[in-house]
Amino acid sequence: MKITVFGSGYVGLVTGTCLAKVGNHVVCVDIDEEKIARLREGRSPIFEPGLENLLVDNIRAGRLEFTSDFARGVEHGLFQFIAVGTPPDEDGSADLQHVLAVARTIGQHMEDYRIIVNKSTVPVGTAVRVREAAQQELDQRGKRIEFDVVSNPEFLKEGAAIEDFMKPDRIIIGTDNPRTTELLRILYAPFNRNRERVIPMDVRSAELTKYAANAMLATKISFMNELANMAERLGADIENVRIGIGADPRIGYHFIYPGCGYGGSCFPKDVKALTRTADTIGYRAELLQAVENVNNRQKAALFHKIQSHFGNKLAGRTFALWGLAFKPNTDDMRDAPSRALMEALWEAGASVRAYDPVAMDEARRIYGEQPALTLCDSPADALAQADALVVVTEWNEFRSPDFDHVKSALKAPVVFDGRNIYNPGHMLEMGFQYYPMGRPTGSPRKA
Repeated sequence: MKITVFGSGYVGLVTGTCLAKVGNHVVCVDIDEEKIARLREGRSPIFEPGLENLLVDNIRAGRLEFTSDFARGVEHGLFQFIAVGTPPDEDGSADLQHVLAVARTIGQHMEDYRIIVNKSTVPVGTAVRVREAAQQELDQRGKRIEFDVVSNPEFLKEGAAIEDFMKPDRIIIGTDNPRTTELLRILYAPFNRNRERVIPMDVRSAELTKYAANAMLATKISFMNELANMAERLGADIENVRIGIGADPRIGYHFIYPGCGYGGSCFPKDVKALTRTADTIGYRAELLQAVENVNNRQKAALFHKIQSHFGNKLAGRTFALWGLAFKPNTDDMRDAPSRALMEALWEAGASVRAYDPVAMDEARRIYGEQPALTLCDSPADALAQADALVVVTEWNEFRSPDFDHVKSALKAPVVFDGRNIYNPGHMLEMGFQYYPMGRPTGSPRKA
């Protein structure tokens, strides 16, 4: 099939590359000429395991092309995927200007039947606005051309996006036209072989399903962080609590790990947008507001632990940070807990020595020549003469470090663990002052 994808960011690039992998001819359209040139060379602008190899393979096979020519994109594909960003507006609502601009572009160049597939995360009712925007352009041209608008939300986890697309747990197709549903079934047939994954529904329900999924996962995280804060004050161990409640199949173990807050491109933005959607219909979404409030508070938890340990005397101190990305296997630092922590430390007069396996370039892009930030070449380098180690992202390479080296490199054996990746008992036995999230702490044993 011939497919056009508007937007070559995270969702658009993964979608286009994976659809090309199964034999489709995909053209990705983007306004960023520099990005297009990079992609034509097979260089991905984002870090995602396995993506760049797939990108190169599909380009060489002639199944994947990149262009800034919008007219060519509209001419090429029966399926016109919209996969552009919907950043939060000042009031927290999703900014649809890029989505609607693509819809207008399709209307300006459409010459025969097209299926406009909205892959971007958008509020309920966006499909109607997309249809109106495209139709308005057709009316101005005096053209009567049939087209359909479909909601087909993505459920890709950063760090596992290729696997999620190739082996999806569900494929939501929101459309009011049964014929369009069948065409989408054919498109997704290669990803739907061993069991039925397609879930057809009306457009509005599909739009809400995406927000509901992310809001539910964010709720689980904030709930566990709330329990972790209580456990600290009650003398309980949140890890035991996690195992105890996760054994209940109605709850399960997914997304019940406490930590220093969620971040990334989806959860913060989508919880805000869904809350704003509730406001527009006169409904007060108290639970969603609480989820966001708890997360904002949790992002400050590590700083408060550090502040308490050092008696509010942070000026002139240096802290080693392991992990900058909001989670492992990505370079995404949008709304990352590391940013909240570093900015609070800088404001208090401290400096940071940071290391992340893949997010160093992103940190340079965000902070430039920040004098209080040193980006280090290795975890060991970050430790040099730091007053304490702070673990912010649970990368595998941080899980079993040389603790003897950690202890000798730091000015004092102090570790703040924002992801609970170490055993409190072992840390105390090795002589560390150890501060996890929601777990017992104590003084190290004397030798």
